[in-house]
Amino acid sequence: MAKLQLKDLVYARSGDKGDISNIAVIAKEPRYYPLLQKHLTAERVKAFFGEMSKGTVDRYEVKTLHAMNFVLRNSLGGGATRSLRIDFTGKTMCQAILRIVLEVDESDLHLIH
Repeated sequence: MAKLQLKDLVYARSGDKGDISNIAVIAKEPRYYPLLQKHLTAERVKAFFGEMSKGTVDRYEVKTLHAMNFVLRNSLGGGATRSLRIDFTGKTMCQAILRIVLEVDESDLHLIH
């Protein structure tokens, strides 16, 4: 198994609407996208954010941009007007997602070389 940190593969942006956070990840190189499609799942993102994300996590692919958008419902403690969280608008969630470490089979490394 090889370990790859997401920050080495993607750029990220995040935002919010009420109690919903969305995080976009864009592959730094088009050749990274198949690896992301295979390993950066909605389940992986949900597990990474743990108790912070109390609702569902959906992944939307934007293949022409080699990007994905993750929508995390019930993840901002009620949203800007009700949350007691420091980052109640989810602006820093894109920095957090970059800390994900993907464990990939050696056979998948050809997808990034």
